[in-house]
Amino acid sequence: MNSTINSKHTLLLVDDERLVLATLAQGLSKAGYAVNTAESVDEAEALLASGERPDLVILDVSMPGRNGLELAERLHSFDHIPFLLLTAYSDQAIVEQAAACGALGYLVKPVDTRQLVPAIEAALARAAELRSLRMTGQQLQNALDGEREISIAVGITMVQYRLGRKAAFELLRKTARSQSRRLAELAIDVIKASEALNLGR
Repeated sequence: MNSTINSKHTLLLVDDERLVLATLAQGLSKAGYAVNTAESVDEAEALLASGERPDLVILDVSMPGRNGLELAERLHSFDHIPFLLLTAYSDQAIVEQAAACGALGYLVKPVDTRQLVPAIEAALARAAELRSLRMTGQQLQNALDGEREISIAVGITMVQYRLGRKAAFELLRKTARSQSRRLAELAIDVIKASEALNLGR
């Protein structure tokens, strides 16, 4: 395993060819990246299991035993770690597989540092965009969930206190403010209390 310190981004190179691995790792370290290496999918997975979270993985497709596409699936689906694929030949089927498993790009070997750096920078920029979109999507979902829960809690309060919608909402808002809580949190408690009462009947 190879590493440098005080670099802008951390990379994980996965390739079963030691000479390729050593050459690329050295060139990318000189280019200012912190570089870790793995000679197989199993070794890369062991690094990830130990808590290693690279900013980008550069992954050879064809390796003995488990191939790079198996690791690509895990990186994309579970870890959300961006990756580039390296392949020994240009093949439409490989391109399609790479796109399907979420690769941010693929390069045909042999590659050198001068070719890799622009591809790495483009992939890192795209990964940042995707991360931002994912966060925005999650925030939107949380807001929608909160709105739904508040609406249900308002309905429960209307029935319980025989109030109109506006008065029920104001009562919930006033209660949340007096308890220094978010309205969505209070709404969840109102729903839980109502469910508990219904179960007790």
